[in-house]
Amino acid sequence: MRTALNWNDYELIDASDGNRLERWGNKILVRPDPQIIWNTDKVNSHWNNVDARYYRSSKGGGNWKYFHGEISSQNIHWKDLTFKVEPTGFKHMGLFPEQAANWQFFMDKIKEANRPVAVINLFAYTGGATLACAKAGASVCHVDASKGMVSWARENAKLSSLENAPIRWIVDDCEKFVAREIRRGRKYDAIILDPPSYGRGPNGEVWKIENKIYDLLTMLSQLLSESPLFFALNSYTSGLSPETMKYLARVTVANSFDNLSCDEIGLKVAKTDFKLPCGNTALAWN
Repeated sequence: MRTALNWNDYELIDASDGNRLERWGNKILVRPDPQIIWNTDKVNSHWNNVDARYYRSSKGGGNWKYFHGEISSQNIHWKDLTFKVEPTGFKHMGLFPEQAANWQFFMDKIKEANRPVAVINLFAYTGGATLACAKAGASVCHVDASKGMVSWARENAKLSSLENAPIRWIVDDCEKFVAREIRRGRKYDAIILDPPSYGRGPNGEVWKIENKIYDLLTMLSQLLSESPLFFALNSYTSGLSPETMKYLARVTVANSFDNLSCDEIGLKVAKTDFKLPCGNTALAWN
């Protein structure tokens, strides 16, 4: 498993009974996580003195309960990047800290290339990968169907002093945008995509990863430049195992690369020093 490093403002303190005990900046939160199927002793004192806890609803979704007043947004840092985080209605905080394992890979490959690098980041959310690539010197096309998420990403770019970086901010359905880029003859040296298991585009387009991902990867093979640098596919869907993702990449985009791997990414649990799996990433690179 590849684990995220270099976090000072985030910590996975403990994990037990279906929940994460986390520190986000100066706030202690409890959030559910279906991977945590063990029920170990909750000896850490923070379990009994949290700032907020997310409760799932039996009807779907859920809600936050605040114990010391509602939590406003705050800024947290990873290396030279700054991100705004705050509780959202779907238990998330606007950032997936385990993705720092991938951000480091992207930055290293871009810096090592020692040439102009064009990146497209699809389902780009609040811009963690976008900002990491831009910080390393790449030009980035950031695409997400949610106008709110793109606005949040632009705010993170400003917080990270990257508001003038060569980033194209696109609010669009990713499949439709990729099809247009192919028709325009656009090429990219690196492709990143972090698709949801299920979602809807700005005009109600339905996305279900099991039904859509193969066709999208096939299309993306047409966007690669003559000297591609890397490709990355993230998944949080249990049905897409690392070997399944590796197979998908191999039969679509990976023939343009010398190296291909797929592994879990995760976070270290401070109390136990064990690692909590948080998804899978298929990586191909030259």
